[in-house]
Amino acid sequence: MTDRVERGRTASPNGGLLRPRDWVAPVRAMTRRLNADGSPRTAAPIGPQRSAVVDCALYVDGRRQPGDRDYAEALAAARREEHGFVWLGLHEPELDEMSAIAATYGLHELAVEDAVKAQQRPKLEQFGEVSFLVLRTARYCEHVELTENSEVVETGQVMLFIGPNFLISVRHGDACRLAPVRADLEKKQELLLQGPWAVAYAVTDRVVDLYLEVADQIEDDLDDLETEVFDRQASGRIQRIYQMKRELVEFKRAVTPLQRPLMTLTAQMNRDVPKEVRRYFRDVQDHLSRTVEQVNSYDDLLNSILQARLAQVTVDQNNDMRKIAAWAAIAAVWTAIAGIYGMNFEVMPELRMTYGYPVVLALMLAISLALYRWFRRNGWL
Repeated sequence: MTDRVERGRTASPNGGLLRPRDWVAPVRAMTRRLNADGSPRTAAPIGPQRSAVVDCALYVDGRRQPGDRDYAEALAAARREEHGFVWLGLHEPELDEMSAIAATYGLHELAVEDAVKAQQRPKLEQFGEVSFLVLRTARYCEHVELTENSEVVETGQVMLFIGPNFLISVRHGDACRLAPVRADLEKKQELLLQGPWAVAYAVTDRVVDLYLEVADQIEDDLDDLETEVFDRQASGRIQRIYQMKRELVEFKRAVTPLQRPLMTLTAQMNRDVPKEVRRYFRDVQDHLSRTVEQVNSYDDLLNSILQARLAQVTVDQNNDMRKIAAWAAIAAVWTAIAGIYGMNFEVMPELRMTYGYPVVLALMLAISLALYRWFRRNGWL
């Protein structure tokens, strides 16, 4: 028995037994590292990774400088100029690439981690000379008809690192593309002279403008829901109203928390933001306040629509119960009379009457018709 157990095994250095698969795996690993002639096998070259850099531009005196530059080279050139800064645009960067950029630009590791994970609520943080602004973007999703599975609002994030000579924008999702913002801003030299905070204003303004567009289009959906609910032939499902409410909550999470960062940026005591740019931020704050008011009113309206629909469902159920009760009352007439004459007593009125059977049927029909007309007149049928 012992010979059969130990057959095909070898002794391990510590005196135990090795099964065949225990020593075959190291041999296979070694043969993978060797060529056919026994020489070490070189590692296969790894293909180039996708770069998250969308655009890297150097601006001097409010004008974009020609030529393509590496982000490190662009930063060095910006520091040599009195009125120069870099706008580095990134799209969903990986941690390794973001860490390399952070080492060049002096970004804090906590902010870098937030920029990679992209699961932050709108906020404004200060890390030395670098401000970290988080924005949640939103975009309206077109749909032919609102259903219980319709996606109404698509959200994403844009994060801004604002330093003395640079601005790094990190975009997640496609809810707000920044290429049009860059193109429009490059036509405004006087605004670009204000430095990186002018870019921060332009991006924030674009994000809030999209909020306004989404709010206006959501209002159209709410009008359709309201019309459908209060229609005489209302058949709207509550699931659609609930789905709309969930999408509105998602939009509200993007809009409402941005109020505090904008209040900080427009405060008089804030010396990091140029005075002229603070005026622009106040305009953005006004637009945001309007959007917040719209969202809150939409939330109240949706609650009212939901309550109205629930009340209609209750009324419909009561109407159904009244109809059932009315038909039951009509059927009770036939049941009562037929039940009396089915008791088989020998002495009963009209039991031997020649026309007793048709008379009783006519009586039951007459009573049923009278009850039907009475129920119809009172709205039960």
